[in-house]
Amino acid sequence: MVLTVKNHILRTLLLGATSALASACAPQAKPPPPKPAVTVVDLHATAVSLTTELPGRVSAFRIAEVRPQVNGVVLKRLFKEGDLVGAGRQLYQIDPAPYQASLASAQASLARARASVVAAKLTVERYKVLADAHAVSRQDYDNAVATLGQDEADVGSGEAAVRTAQINLAYTKVYSPISGRTGRSSVTEGALVTANQSTTLVTVTQLDPVYVDVTEPSATIVRLKRELAAGQIRNAGANQAPAKLLLEDGSHYDSPGTLQFSEVTVDESTGSVTLRAIFPNAADLLLPGMFVRATIEEGVREGAILAPQQGITHAPDGSATALVVGPDNRVVKRTVQLDRALGDQWVVTHGLAPGDRLIVSGLQAAKPGTLVTLRDATPNSTTTAAALVARTGH
Repeated sequence: MVLTVKNHILRTLLLGATSALASACAPQAKPPPPKPAVTVVDLHATAVSLTTELPGRVSAFRIAEVRPQVNGVVLKRLFKEGDLVGAGRQLYQIDPAPYQASLASAQASLARARASVVAAKLTVERYKVLADAHAVSRQDYDNAVATLGQDEADVGSGEAAVRTAQINLAYTKVYSPISGRTGRSSVTEGALVTANQSTTLVTVTQLDPVYVDVTEPSATIVRLKRELAAGQIRNAGANQAPAKLLLEDGSHYDSPGTLQFSEVTVDESTGSVTLRAIFPNAADLLLPGMFVRATIEEGVREGAILAPQQGITHAPDGSATALVVGPDNRVVKRTVQLDRALGDQWVVTHGLAPGDRLIVSGLQAAKPGTLVTLRDATPNSTTTAAALVARTGH
């Protein structure tokens, strides 16, 4: 009896140990993984100035290549090289003596012709009375009238000769046709110059204002015209769009300019169109031939979406995608189309809409369809866009 009780107790202990061991070896249910945390930016529509930075060259507003218009010896040079001269200022004096003599001769010939006209008129008046009285032949009267006409023509020719001589004498004083800065003089006192020679005496260049000529691909101009026609962007001003300059040393030029016009033909070798802007240059900082980069405002895109660049991913084929958080806090992948970069943001034309929550941090763990939690949001794109517009001055 005692042995039976002991066996029963032993079986009970063995069964309890087996149950405990089985419970310890049974698999435990794993807790659900934590939701990945992401940072989002709320997107808003805003008006964005569309600008393009293009390489260009500075060219002078006006250039006058001064050449002599009469032959002669240069007696004086009346300016210093590099001087700022006004329009109408005398630059050179050519020996006027031969032209003074020519003028005197032409004036004497004119006086003789006028005296002949006086005599011819008196003859015609006398012959008219005599012809009416049949005292002279009609032929003599007609000859007197013809002589008067010839003498009057001689007066006209003499007046023209005097005027020509006066012009040639005036040409001995060489004036600047424009206001500007003089270059190097190619002649000194005593040099013999000839009328309309190929070599210039000096070049006068007007440097305030100056032109900046830039080139833009024709495809870009076609796209802009289509967007303007469709109302996707608003014109910044017909042929008066604002422009800014970046100098060769990377510094910004203080004075803004305006776009004047664009060529009506495309350069066949480059497929580009030349645009011309005008800039003030009171300090003569911009010199012809200088390389610059011009930023030209093409238009204003209304209702544009600005997305931080860290929220846009580019595939090897060039396509762009973005991850947004849907209303149920699940990640949604979007294919987007980009226009251009403005500072640290992209201008998005398709794929994103106002109110979307764009993921800008935690992209590695945010897979499409995944439930996520939101961290503290960074300043929204409207604030960032306003700061960017303030920085660019548009």
